[in-house]
Amino acid sequence: MTEPIPPSPRRTRAADNNILAALDIGTNSLRMVLVRLHPATGTWDTLSVHKETVRLGQGEFSEEESHLTPEAIERGVFVLKQFVQVARGRGAGEIVAIGTAALREAANRDEFLARARTEAGVEVQVVPGVEEARLIYLGVASGIELGDAKALFIDIGGGSTELIVGTQTEHLFLDSLKLGAIRLGNRFLSGVTEAISPALWAQMSHHVEGVAAHALRKIERVGFDTAVASSGTAQNLARVSAMRQGTDLTSLHNYVLPVSDLRDTVAFLCDLTLDERRKVPGLNPERADIIISGAAVLLTLADELHLERFVIAERSLREGVLVDAILRRLARAGEKSPPDLAFEAGIRRRSVDRLARLNPDEITHSQHVAFLSLRLFDDARNAGLHSYGDAERELLEYAALLHDVGVSVSHSGHHRHSYYLVRHSDAMSGFTDEEIEIIANLAYFHRKSSPKKRHTHFAMLSAESQNKVRHCAVFLRLAEGLDRSHLSAVRDVSLGVQEGGSAATLHVLPAEGGDAHLEQWYVANDTSAWEEAWGTPLNVVAG
Repeated sequence: MTEPIPPSPRRTRAADNNILAALDIGTNSLRMVLVRLHPATGTWDTLSVHKETVRLGQGEFSEEESHLTPEAIERGVFVLKQFVQVARGRGAGEIVAIGTAALREAANRDEFLARARTEAGVEVQVVPGVEEARLIYLGVASGIELGDAKALFIDIGGGSTELIVGTQTEHLFLDSLKLGAIRLGNRFLSGVTEAISPALWAQMSHHVEGVAAHALRKIERVGFDTAVASSGTAQNLARVSAMRQGTDLTSLHNYVLPVSDLRDTVAFLCDLTLDERRKVPGLNPERADIIISGAAVLLTLADELHLERFVIAERSLREGVLVDAILRRLARAGEKSPPDLAFEAGIRRRSVDRLARLNPDEITHSQHVAFLSLRLFDDARNAGLHSYGDAERELLEYAALLHDVGVSVSHSGHHRHSYYLVRHSDAMSGFTDEEIEIIANLAYFHRKSSPKKRHTHFAMLSAESQNKVRHCAVFLRLAEGLDRSHLSAVRDVSLGVQEGGSAATLHVLPAEGGDAHLEQWYVANDTSAWEEAWGTPLNVVAG
């Protein structure tokens, strides 16, 4: 593994908010792209690209509990520190680090995340598999021309394979399979240095078929016109195939790889020993030990779906992070997305709205609770009770919109059902794993008990996220009480805090011609959560 050269301190530049570093902390490698964003046009200029093979998932993905090895953690943290130093040296105003399958599944991932935070100074966002698929779609679709075609996107990583069906403007199907070059290699090829026998290949292929079967049936129902393959496995196989035919490609982007050529290339590689594979023109020597397992995924999927060719894409997850960052900036600024990116603007809100429709009878109530929750959040912030920003405000709003979605399962214990639906629904696109957990916890604590360490799902959160839930749940709980009748009897509220924070007063403003006595009485008798969270009494008054 080569060691990136850190920037000289005298060349470190002042932070520029339009310079962004996107880091993909994958199972096989760490990758970083450093760019200058042009949000108005939805484009960027690439300043530098970095990649180091760290094998974070080496020895992971056991049939029992997965763990990152101490050696893998050391390698990963070392390279991450170097990458972050390079990014800051180039003046990056924002560093977005995404963790995928290896971190997603490791029981000891908190050790890596803590060291990333303290040693590299970066918060790694561990994303669910479906969110990884969405980001990959954003990255790949933003760099190819599909016209009116519907495409199948296949992205084979070290620990997972993401499958997406989509058009140029929207994704129609997202899935993440526990299939990857390192995962499959750990299972079938550990210690194998000789040529790959037909029997061993058949075992791998059969395993891929079994894991992918359910997703492939769904893909066949959705349908597609063309297949696009991205990331290291597909790119290396395409380059080897091209060079075997005498073509040395400068760029693989949009290269068409016939499945017949892929099959010939895989057969050629299987006949070689590990040492021989390391010398194959076009194949990255660091990938020689996992190219067969990655090829087993790609070729088996091609056979199962009766594919004739792949279009190779050079964009993937990192570029998806960039597109996502541009969209979020535009959304925060209230600006319209460029035409090529407009289809993904507001993906988080759309996914929340989609999940909220599970309980259509309560949408008006939930929207009013969201309005009241945000009013309380804003007044408390203006009064100096907290310093949470727009990110926490957004999560509170989404939790309010989803707090009663569990009624679609059963009214009894619906806060528990709301937690489960938010936490485990594939509809929650655009969020990190931690953000989904925060929203789910807020939905859970909108009634009954306030957050306690005895609540397992709350205790699993980081200390920082626990505080966010503990405080924001109070706003949601009060707002729920303020619409106790589900009739929007309370038109508005205002919150005042005495100087020094010794007491707070909640002013309840009834709707014109309405009666809010029930809501005022209910909230006045349910102030313990407020007092526990903020350490100050709350008085509830009319007007």
